[in-house]
Parts: sequence; C-alpha cells; structure tokens
Amino acid sequence: MTTLQDFSINSLQGESNLIPQLEGKVVLAVNVASKCGLTPQYAGLQALQDELAALDFVVVGFPCNQFGAQEPGSPAEITDFCSTNYGVSFPLTEKIEVNGANQHPIYAWFQKSFPGDIEWNFEKFLIDRDGNVVKRYPPATTPADSVIAQDITAVLGQRE
Repeated sequence: MTTLQDFSINSLQGESNLIPQLEGKVVLAVNVASKCGLTPQYAGLQALQDELAALDFVVVGFPCNQFGAQEPGSPAEITDFCSTNYGVSFPLTEKIEVNGANQHPIYAWFQKSFPGDIEWNFEKFLIDRDGNVVKRYPPATTPADSVIAQDITAVLGQRE
C-alpha cells in the first residue's frame, strides 16, 4: 500500500470507506480528541476547511482515545461535541488507535512515511493530491501556523 487510496476507513457515523471521496484532494489528517488541552485546535482546523475547501482541500479528523483517555465519547457524543463547540463540518473517521498493536493501517503507513510514534493528540500529516504523505507536524503546531499554511499552499499549487 503506497497511497492514501490504498486504504479504507469508515466515517464516525459508520458509513463505509470515506477514502474515495478524498481522491485528488489535498488532505490534512489529524488524530483528534475532545478532552485535550489541544482540543481548541478544532477551530483552526475548521477555519482551514472553510477557507480552502473550494481548492480541493479537506481536513480529516481521526478520533483516538490513546492519549490520556481524552476521547472517551461514543460516535454520537463526538459528533455532537465537534458540531456544537467548533462547527466542525470536515469528515471524522471511526475511532481508531494510532500507535501500538491495534494501530490502524493508515497510521502505520503515515509512520512509515515519517517514522516515529504519534506523540499526542492533534499530530498532523499533509497528503498531496496523489495520495502521498509529504509533511508531518507535531501536536503543538497549530493549524494557523505559517509553516502549515505555506506547505498547504505549495501542495495545492502542484498539479498532476
């Protein structure tokens, strides 16, 4: 498996494989949690989604409860929290594990591209239109960070 399109992951609402809807888009993949000190990053992620969606950019949140049990909610609770508190409209996947024996294959692929365990909630991976992981950002790097903005702009400017 070498590109994003080689994987499958269901939506938080249980809809089968949301990956096909990402084909040809620039993706910012983020492991997310509702009860984390970094949770306010949802606002910045939604701002990126709002600003860049027309350019075939999409944020995808991957809820994960591995770090301090900071995403304990059910799919309905997570959806309600994100919608009510941050107006999240970008896709959220089913709850997964990003490290360890039960690591989702997509995160194994992310880490093959950029080695090292996922440090905490809100670690970010930038994926180009061809489905290749091109950048990795640590959790504390906010969605409004100028480096992320420059990298997204550069990747959006690349054409197949």
